[in-house]
Amino acid sequence: MSDKDKAVKMTAKERHHLKAFIKEIEHRKGRGTELVSVYIPAGYDINKINAHLSQEQGTASNIKSKQTRDNVINALERMIQHLKLVPKTPPHGLASFAGNMTEREGQQDYQVWSIEPPVPLNTRIYRCDKEFVLDPLREMVEDKNTYGLVVMDRRDAMLALLKGKTIIPLSKTHSEVAGKTRAGGQSAQRFARLREGATKDHYKKVADYMKDQFLFMDGLKGIILGGPSTTTNDFMNKDYVTGDVKKKIIAIKDLSYTDEFGLQELLEKSADVLASEEVAQEKKIVQDFFNKLAKEPDSTSYGLEPTKKALELGAVDKLLLSEDLDDKTIDELEKMADVTGSSVEIISVDTREGMQLKDMGKVVAILRFPMQT
Repeated sequence: MSDKDKAVKMTAKERHHLKAFIKEIEHRKGRGTELVSVYIPAGYDINKINAHLSQEQGTASNIKSKQTRDNVINALERMIQHLKLVPKTPPHGLASFAGNMTEREGQQDYQVWSIEPPVPLNTRIYRCDKEFVLDPLREMVEDKNTYGLVVMDRRDAMLALLKGKTIIPLSKTHSEVAGKTRAGGQSAQRFARLREGATKDHYKKVADYMKDQFLFMDGLKGIILGGPSTTTNDFMNKDYVTGDVKKKIIAIKDLSYTDEFGLQELLEKSADVLASEEVAQEKKIVQDFFNKLAKEPDSTSYGLEPTKKALELGAVDKLLLSEDLDDKTIDELEKMADVTGSSVEIISVDTREGMQLKDMGKVVAILRFPMQT
C-alpha cells in the first residue's frame, strides 16, 4: 500500500459515521425534482460554488410548477447561506444537501445537511432530483479490499471471499476419495490406485473452481490457501493450478478444518497477511479485551451502564462499541469518551469476535485503572 493510500484509508469509526449520515437522509423524498445535492471536490474554491448556485436560482425561476420552483429556489438559498458560513473548502471536500422536508403540501421545513467525507472527494456535482444524490458517499463506505479464500483436504474443499470483514461462501465440493478402509475383495494396490485417481480428480476440480471464481475477478488482492500441509503441498507442487492463478496465491496456511470452521481458522492464521486490513485489526482489538477479561477482569468493563459509569469516572482507556448499537447511544458514548480522551473503536458483527462483543451487551471497555466495587 502506498503512502498516499494509507493517508486516505477510512477507519471503522469514520465508516460508521458516514453510514449513519447516509442513513439519515437517504429516505428523504421530494414531490418533484426539488432536492438539491452539491458535491465540492477537495481543493475547489467554495466561492465559485456559491456563485454557481446563485446562477441556478435564476434558472430555477423558469420551472413551470410553482411548488417545485419555490422549493428549488428556497433550497438553493438555504444552501448558499449555509456555505457562506464555511470559510474554505475542507481538506477532503464537502457534500451538502438541502430541501423542503415537510410532509404536508403547502408548508415549509427547509433543512440543510453537510459532511466532510473521511476520504477526498474527486467529483463535482450539482443536481436537483426527487431524492438526494448519495452514490459517491455510498461508494466510499464499500470496502473494496477482497481476498479469495480456499480451504481443502483430500476429500473436501470450500471457496469463499473475504470482503472487508465479511466471509462470503462461493462454492463447496466433495471428492469421491474413499476412506482408508477398503471394500472386501479389493487388492491393496487397486484400492490405492482408486484413491489416488479420485484425489487427482478432486484436486483438478478445486483448481478449476479457483480459476473460474478468482482469475478474472476485479479488485482481488490475492488468494489465501489453507489445509493440511500434506494436501496443500501435493496440490501446489503438481500442475493442477494454472500459472496465472498461482501468481495470485499470496499465502498458504496449515489448517485442521476445511468447512466454515476452516474459513475462520484460515482467517485467524492469516493475521500476518491481513495485518493492514480492518478485519485483522478489529479481531486483535477484541481479543485484547477478552485476554484482559480473563487475566485482569477488574481492568475491564462490559454492559452499557457499568461502562457509562467507568466513562464518567475517567477510567476508560479504550471503548469498544458494536456497530449493532443504535446511533444515538453510539453518539452519546463517543461524546463521553471525548471528554476524558478515551479512544473509541466501532466493531462490526461480521467476525466471530464481533458477535461475542454483541452478545456481551454491545459495549465493553479496557480500563486505565481498576474500578472500585
